[in-house]
Amino acid sequence: MMPAARESLLDAAFTALTRRPWSAVRMVDVAAAAGVSRQTLYNEFGGKDGLARALVRREADGYLAGIERALAGSSDARDRLTATAEWTTAVARDNALVRAMLTGCWSERLPTPPSAAPTLASAVPAQRRADAPLPTPGDFVAIVRDRAVAALSAPGAHLTDPAELARACELVVRLALSCVAAPPAEGAVAPLIHGALRRHPVGPHRGGYEAPCDGTPGAGFQCAEPES
Repeated sequence: MMPAARESLLDAAFTALTRRPWSAVRMVDVAAAAGVSRQTLYNEFGGKDGLARALVRREADGYLAGIERALAGSSDARDRLTATAEWTTAVARDNALVRAMLTGCWSERLPTPPSAAPTLASAVPAQRRADAPLPTPGDFVAIVRDRAVAALSAPGAHLTDPAELARACELVVRLALSCVAAPPAEGAVAPLIHGALRRHPVGPHRGGYEAPCDGTPGAGFQCAEPES
């Protein structure tokens, strides 16, 4: 099957899931909405469970692709981490599958998350990847943290302590997940992240880290003494 057709089937399945519980989603309806035969759908996914695994995997990949975009979107390290947190809270608010993946709370409306690969491997390469066990919420924390550390440690970044950077990145990820579980007021994510990073050096600065100057826009960086 062409990748576009597979994506059309996954789009149709996702749309169906937004309208009814997964238990009420019918393969024949998904195939019809995508404009392919039901046999074609079975050939690609193997069955409804395979379709569910592929759908969950696609949403996980989409979430992580958004993380990459957030980490590449600004020259300021704190703004990049803030964008990461804002993306996490926004996509989890709008996408029940992403919210379930990040929190581990799967409602009865959703497909059962894959915990083990099927006994027989699919002949479709994309499906073999989809059939692999899904990362746990803890795995997602580590994945996003490590991607943030890699992005902020790229050539040209001047960071003093890699361990401190890793702690700051993990702090941001865990704060974002707390906002997923208990959403704050609109617009409150960015101030929360910036406040948490005030004592975590995640950008270029000179010398050792010190407490930030009160009220300066450069909070989180060393406050250099005036040169004599």
